[in-house]
Amino acid sequence: MNPQTSAVALAAAREAATAAAGIITHYWRHGVEVELKADATPVTVADREAEQAVRRVLQAALPQAAIYGEEFGLQGERDALLWLVDPLDGTKSFVRRTPFFSTQIALMDRHELVLGVSSAPVYGETMWASAGGGAWFEGERVRVADTTDIAQAAISIGNVRTLAGDDRWAALGALIRDSNRIRGYGDFCHYHLLARGSLDLVIESDVNILDIAALAVIVREAGGVFTDLDGAPPTLETTSVLAGTPAIHAQALQRLRR
Repeated sequence: MNPQTSAVALAAAREAATAAAGIITHYWRHGVEVELKADATPVTVADREAEQAVRRVLQAALPQAAIYGEEFGLQGERDALLWLVDPLDGTKSFVRRTPFFSTQIALMDRHELVLGVSSAPVYGETMWASAGGGAWFEGERVRVADTTDIAQAAISIGNVRTLAGDDRWAALGALIRDSNRIRGYGDFCHYHLLARGSLDLVIESDVNILDIAALAVIVREAGGVFTDLDGAPPTLETTSVLAGTPAIHAQALQRLRR
């Protein structure tokens, strides 16, 4: 993707996130009915309207790109430019009145993640990044910490239900035991903290690529390493995350790799 297209795409993603924020904030203030999808996860009109708003902005700016969204699926072919959109990641938090939800917008160019925007309007944070352009938090460039020793590392875990059922659970326990502190910020929040140097490692075993695509670009552009639990880079099929400072990620991967 050439620099001009990249600039247009990043501007569009930020504009789309702002459009979604207006819709989500409206329903946060006024309330919304909750439905259940076939997989028993909640969905609301805020999810659907936010995705529609995001799609309108992205399609106008980059009509040649396909869009794969949480609520309305794939539109177009996914092998060239592909937007990945979760309009309201953290719907369970949204409906339970906790502010740990966000809009996630990423762009893939021939299966490589090249930009991401993570907008959490009620929490009050927006981050964005593009390949080679660094990671930005509220207009300031950010970097991961320089932590190299597990004994000094701050670790955050998200959804680890699957991990709890396999042979890596003991390895995770040992990693937690040897670290400086353990937290469970979850969702967008711990990736934002990692990218700006406030955490050193994030572990999740149960995710969808739409949840973490934008965050993968942000962490990578902040100088971190973002893979699945086996050390592979994120793809459309990714379901787990190991993200951290380079040194801490390497040590954690050695312990957790099957």
